[in-house]
Amino acid sequence: MSKGERTTTRSAREKIREQQAAARARDRRKRVVTYVTAGVVAVAAVGAGWWYAASTSKPEEAAAGLAPVTVQPDGSVVMAKSGVEKPVLDVYEDFQCPACKEAERVSGQTIKNLAAEGKAKVVFHPITIFSQEPTRSNSLRAANAARCVTDGKQWVALHDLLYQNQPPENEEGFTNSQLLQWGKTAGVNAAGFEQCVTSGKNVQAHQSYSQKILDGQKLTHTPTLKLNGAEVDNAVVFSPSELRDAVTKAAK
Repeated sequence: MSKGERTTTRSAREKIREQQAAARARDRRKRVVTYVTAGVVAVAAVGAGWWYAASTSKPEEAAAGLAPVTVQPDGSVVMAKSGVEKPVLDVYEDFQCPACKEAERVSGQTIKNLAAEGKAKVVFHPITIFSQEPTRSNSLRAANAARCVTDGKQWVALHDLLYQNQPPENEEGFTNSQLLQWGKTAGVNAAGFEQCVTSGKNVQAHQSYSQKILDGQKLTHTPTLKLNGAEVDNAVVFSPSELRDAVTKAAK
């Protein structure tokens, strides 16, 4: 092969490489445009979903004072006006459960309002559903502290504070010192509250109750709400208006 032929061959190869490089560059640009477009569409879809969720999950305002609240010996808590026996709305919750915190934020006031309006008998069932640490121990300490409160209104106040101050799932929280402080904030004035919290007096009873509830009710998640024994769909749990409609219909 002559020098001229070799030069021509190299030039042809270089031209081919340049064309291939240009083609790859065009492909990359196309992919970037596609990803950006898809991202915009995804963001728009998420935005639309958020708007819809927000429009159906706006929390209710407190419409009246609390219905009478009675702390039961087994750790459950009944909220109902005198004489109201049905419909029964059972609330199975774990103070360390993030979804329970959100359900409380979104629908907690609706549940309280329904009881105050005499439209439901609400029964709270604090349990521990977690098996891993530190979430399990966090949950046990919080539930133990709640069981240390025998006054109904004080229990509700502490219940709400526990959710408002819920620690992240991967961090130790609900420490005894925090629980004692929140007890003061909730107006807990029982003489034995501090000793009850720091000793973990109710932990064993709470664990036994949790297992009984998990087995008996066949729970797989928290929060779980049951209306007259039938599980309420999660979409309804997180929609105050739909939850109110479901309970109101059950009361007829």
